[in-house]
Amino acid sequence: MQIDISRAVEGKRVLVTGGTGSLGKVLVRTLLSGQYGRPTRLTVLSRDEGKHFSMRLALQHMSAASEDIIYKDYTSILHFRVGDVRDYSSVVAALRHVDIVFNAAALKQVPSCEYFPSEAIETNILGPRNIVRAISEHALPVEVVIGVSTDKACHPVNVMGMTKALQERVFVAGNLDAPQTRFTCARYGNVLASRGSVIPLFHAQIAAGGPVTLTDPTMTRYFLTLDEAVHTIVSAVVVGERGEIFVPKAPAARIDMLARLLIGDRPIALEAFGIRPGEKIHETLVAQDEAYRTIERQNYYVIRPALPELGSIPKNPALKGAYTSNQRVMSEADLSDLLTRNRLRVEDKPDFEAIY
Repeated sequence: MQIDISRAVEGKRVLVTGGTGSLGKVLVRTLLSGQYGRPTRLTVLSRDEGKHFSMRLALQHMSAASEDIIYKDYTSILHFRVGDVRDYSSVVAALRHVDIVFNAAALKQVPSCEYFPSEAIETNILGPRNIVRAISEHALPVEVVIGVSTDKACHPVNVMGMTKALQERVFVAGNLDAPQTRFTCARYGNVLASRGSVIPLFHAQIAAGGPVTLTDPTMTRYFLTLDEAVHTIVSAVVVGERGEIFVPKAPAARIDMLARLLIGDRPIALEAFGIRPGEKIHETLVAQDEAYRTIERQNYYVIRPALPELGSIPKNPALKGAYTSNQRVMSEADLSDLLTRNRLRVEDKPDFEAIY
């Protein structure tokens, strides 16, 4: 039976950390649209005041020009707060009078995290720890915290994945540190055309006349649409239990097929230069050692927590082994349809900054 999440944030005070990032902006815009209910307050926490200013202007423009995006009185709902999840006092102040927290603050570029691992640790691990600590030490009445994770957290081979895996553990254990709050996570793959991802890069290379570069022609990745990513996160608010990790049943695609579809009939070369530091050929959303405690709920796999204090292990797990991106690779026709439906063809001339 499908559970209604259309009122997930109705009447709630919501905080989005990293709210000026790619995912944060999409999440904020969607929550303001009323699709999941009407929050009484929606706060964007980010350390970049320039992005605050740009985001505020963009939302004001959409409020005036579009009937289906922002409440007319969004200015009484939406608030911008300069702060950093790395700073404990900043987190404490931001969490006061909040019901729901979406932790979207992250360093997510794999190569950058490889070269600056200490920076990734500060944001991706100590930031979540600050959230748990603030709620616990100050007995803040936060109802639920959703940690945004990644497929790279499964058997991680790079710093980004390692720090995200530890973020998951920090939030799972947070249920014991602050039992009045429900901590859960949403783990998924690449969001189509998000800032810094491969599709905007391919578009730019095609516009420059090529070549289009990729790492390994056999590489596969999970892809979610904007709406699917947000739906996963919001679903975890309504149907997620303490310590669970929500995983969408997402299709995957070969990167070389994606590149060829975007190139089309253009006389542009496709060149492979090898994988970058910390990359995998295939990604995994549910690891082999997590399969035995994975169940199905609606359209998701749900990884039950390993800590016995947070619940029992299912007797009939939904998976017999790892859930990996080379298992459900889309056909060329399906991938082409996905690009067309989301207007991500080069000829569509998508404005990635406007979208995200």
